[in-house]
Amino acid sequence: MKITAGVDEVGRGSLMGPVYAAAVILNSSIDIKLLKDSKSIAKDKRELLSNYIKKNSTWAVGKASVKEIDKINILQASLLAMKRAIKKLKIKPSHILIDGNKLPDLKNYNLKAVIKGDQKIPSISAASIIAKVSRDKFISALAKNNKGYGWDQNFGYGTKQHLKAIKKLGINKHHRKTFYPISRLKTHNI
Repeated sequence: MKITAGVDEVGRGSLMGPVYAAAVILNSSIDIKLLKDSKSIAKDKRELLSNYIKKNSTWAVGKASVKEIDKINILQASLLAMKRAIKKLKIKPSHILIDGNKLPDLKNYNLKAVIKGDQKIPSISAASIIAKVSRDKFISALAKNNKGYGWDQNFGYGTKQHLKAIKKLGINKHHRKTFYPISRLKTHNI
């Protein structure tokens, strides 16, 4: 029997926090018409969908830390997060479809990159939803102890609000030191 997993990552463009990836094997009972790229779904609906997917599929989340991102670069960290998510799945899939054009280095797995896969393949859409909701929850929790950056709204992306806060408050241990404009501001480290 062919078991297919979809994989996607979130948080690549953020200026702070880890990058997350999810791997999802959908059960046949799931309504695939509900699944779209996580970026095109409102936050509250995305959270409901994430719970629905988790109840009706086999799934796992992997992440790569800020230290790993700064050490090996964001692309390699994203692939590492994907690899961790795939290896955490309780069932080994026979096929793995990965959003994008790069594949993680995984031996003995049948991997295929699918450009814009999060818009075309339901299991990749499901992975994008779980990864986004998981990362957003983590970043919102960080926001409680790192007031002023607006992370509960911008999730660490380079919005005007976040960039203004960085100028005012400086950078902290959650920021990615190799990312522009953070790399320019390293001297103001807190």
